Amino acid sequence: MVVIRLARGGSKARPFFNIVVADKRLRRDGRFIERIGFYNPIARGAEESIRIAHDRLNHWVGVGAQASPTVERLIKQAAAKTA
Repeated sequence: MVVIRLARGGSKARPFFNIVVADKRLRRDGRFIERIGFYNPIARGAEESIRIAHDRLNHWVGVGAQASPTVERLIKQAAAKTA
């Protein structure tokens, strides 16, 4: 199964997450199919905290990929921010 999930990056105590499309059987931070955005939980001021390529998200959901619960929450958060 193909899932849309977070892959952790950044250094210790400064997390940064890529929103990726990956095979469910692969490791969290391992190989992925496509990077469709990012989430920076410690963004300050004018820094961008979340970016999602909605066209690619819609494509992957259309072909059967399932988003993790956290990614679903972030999608809703990004939609509320742009609306």
